[in-house]
Amino acid sequence: MDFSKFLDDNFDVKDWVNGAFKTVQKEAPGKVDSHAATLVMKLQLFIQEVNNAIEETSHQALLNMPRALRDVEALKQEASFLKEQMILVKEDIRKFEQDTAQSMQVLVEIDEVKSRMQAAAEALQEADKWSTLSADIEETLKSQDIEIISAKLTSMQNSLAMLVDTPDYSEKCVHLEALKNRLEAMASPQIVSAFNSQSVDQARLFVKVFVQVDRMPQLLTYYYKCHKGQLVSAWQELCQSDLSLDHQLTEFYDTLLATWHSQLQWTSQLKEQHLVNLASEQIQITSPINHRLHQRPGVRVTLVRDVAARGSVCAKASGHRGILSTAGKYLSESYSPRSLTGIQETSFSDKKTSIKNPWQEHNYLLKGNLSEYASLMEMLYTLKEKGTGNSNLLSEPRVALTRLNQQAHQLAFDSVFLRIKQQLSQVARLETWNTGTMGETLTEDLPTFSLAPLEYISNIGQYIMSLPLHLEPFLTQEDPALELALHSGKLPYPPEQGDELPELDNMADYWLGSIARATMHTYCESILQIPELTPHATKQLATDIDYLSNVMDALGLQPSRSLQQIVTLLKAKPEEFRQAAKSVPRRLTSVITSMRNIHY
Repeated sequence: MDFSKFLDDNFDVKDWVNGAFKTVQKEAPGKVDSHAATLVMKLQLFIQEVNNAIEETSHQALLNMPRALRDVEALKQEASFLKEQMILVKEDIRKFEQDTAQSMQVLVEIDEVKSRMQAAAEALQEADKWSTLSADIEETLKSQDIEIISAKLTSMQNSLAMLVDTPDYSEKCVHLEALKNRLEAMASPQIVSAFNSQSVDQARLFVKVFVQVDRMPQLLTYYYKCHKGQLVSAWQELCQSDLSLDHQLTEFYDTLLATWHSQLQWTSQLKEQHLVNLASEQIQITSPINHRLHQRPGVRVTLVRDVAARGSVCAKASGHRGILSTAGKYLSESYSPRSLTGIQETSFSDKKTSIKNPWQEHNYLLKGNLSEYASLMEMLYTLKEKGTGNSNLLSEPRVALTRLNQQAHQLAFDSVFLRIKQQLSQVARLETWNTGTMGETLTEDLPTFSLAPLEYISNIGQYIMSLPLHLEPFLTQEDPALELALHSGKLPYPPEQGDELPELDNMADYWLGSIARATMHTYCESILQIPELTPHATKQLATDIDYLSNVMDALGLQPSRSLQQIVTLLKAKPEEFRQAAKSVPRRLTSVITSMRNIHY
């Protein structure tokens, strides 16, 4: 019998009874009474079991009630005890806050002192790190590993940021910049090779290195100059052709546009926004040319007008400098005790004005001895009218000072040039020129961008790149005597005839140009003393000259004509040598022919 229906909430006695007798009435209608007796007996037994279970459960509940009451009482007591303890703890905390407020302030101050001591310790560690890196950097430079050197320079740069307040901070900055210049000079051949060969991996390396050492503008300059040389060569070839001017400009514009597209695609692979921007700027240059090429009659006029407009902007920008220069000249001539006109009497027109010459306020000679004053005025008048060129006034001191100044210039020049001269004195005796290398016959027709400059020319390039930093402190200080001495002295190896002379306005450029021309002249003389050159040595020497030319170009200087002519003869193939030698002096041609064993 299923007793689970008695547990239903909607239990109905009539339905249950009818359901129980429904099956019996169908199967055995005569056994209904016996079936009813069986059901009654089962229900009675089930009721008895339920009563027993209820009685047993009630008995257990009665037995457990005292224990539950005791547990509740104990829990109540523990809750009361916990409440009292919490009150005591709260009171202790309040009392602790009152008693330890001053102590906490002391702890805060101690923590600040600790932080400052930690910062001081880090600064001392950085200072010690600078000393260690400075001692190791020379050995690192000898390794020629660009990545390791840039990492060392980056560490030195970070250390230098912690040493801003030290007395020798400026000297350390100059030293670090000199090291960066040496790194740049060391990497310049590889940079030019990477840009010329469009090597993505090498370019990424140099971008990473130059970003770390804060020299990204210099890398962009190398990138610009590499493509500038290629475009200039393309333009020169077009100028030598028989095409008309508008066709030449059209072809050159197509070359520019093709270069821009290729460089934009190449720089996008580097994921370096600086180079991408530089390549994008090329289209801003080519767009105006494209517009002008459709105006054939006015091509030249439009280009000239643009150049003139840019020139006027430069003139306006330099206007303030001209005003200051004029004012300084007026003050110097009017109020300088070294000016002869400063102590002369003013003219009648000057007396009408309220401006007085301070050198005439206290003329003791005029008040004390009129004859000597008249003699002085006569001599000053003669000097003013006839000039000081033929005057014997202080002639011997002037000659002596001029000679001493010239000797000082020559001594300073010889001291600066000594290191370069020592390196160049070894060029003619190098074994590289007449010693064949293994596999030379296999590499004779291969391109030369894989060749690296030799150590002697790398040392010279690094030394010349560091010269501007050494010259700048002597020119930035305001010292009229030094400025006058620099302008009065003459340096050897002046600019060649026909060269532009912007360096005369800047004494640093003047000195740098003189040293550069001395280097190129001595280098040419040393090259002409080489007895013999193998084919591989010829390419190596041309690579060394190209490296020196790149250094000069980076400093804004032009290679000498002799150096350009020598590298032209070195790069010329034997069958093309006669054509290349037509525009070269006979002396250079004969010497290079003898060195290379060429018969033409």
